Amino acid sequence: MLGLAVALVAGLAIIAAVLVLFSVALIERGQARTLAGLLPPAVAPDTQARVAVVYFSRSGNTALAARYLARRFQAALFPLAVPADTQEHAYPLGMLGLANALRDACRLKKVSASLPENRPTTVDLSAFDTVWLGSPVWLYSPAPPIWHFVELNRFDDQHVVLFNTYNSHIAEESVARLEALVMARGARSFAHRKVLRGRMTRQLSPAHMLEVIEEDWFSTDTDGVTHGAR
Repeated sequence: MLGLAVALVAGLAIIAAVLVLFSVALIERGQARTLAGLLPPAVAPDTQARVAVVYFSRSGNTALAARYLARRFQAALFPLAVPADTQEHAYPLGMLGLANALRDACRLKKVSASLPENRPTTVDLSAFDTVWLGSPVWLYSPAPPIWHFVELNRFDDQHVVLFNTYNSHIAEESVARLEALVMARGARSFAHRKVLRGRMTRQLSPAHMLEVIEEDWFSTDTDGVTHGAR
């Protein structure tokens, strides 16, 4: 009887986990549809742009924040993607992509080399004074693709700003680790900006999220680049 009870509890736990993943996947799909058409990128800035925004986004929240920053600063925008043909690390919307994301986030905590390969792998950022790096938060840490980008790129004498959108919590030690890596790649300074959207069923609307970004990230801004992100 004890063995049967244990098996029943384990079975119920598995069913509950699958239902949670299914629910989250449905919410993410809805978010992606809503966010895709919001705040389209402005006309590409000229070659004098001094700010770059590099970001990875899965359901579209970080992408919306990135587009907002690009418009605000007339910045060059560089989206990162994980190739869909890399099935082991692909993060498409749906349960498979969500499961892959959680698995890779868990691996990253144990083995720093467990990183997916992004496209583009490297970007020539030498023309920019400030680089914004955007990522969602998976298991309390910036998502693996942004770690991969930082490991393979240089930020010589640049001010780097990590920005995150997230649902519940981001661990300060993970931010500190990424800061150390950015500084080791040549950056002169580092800052962190984040926006808590809230739990899946009680999240900020896209418009409210952008209002929070403007108020919280730039409330003491004087020139829109060097001071507002420090």
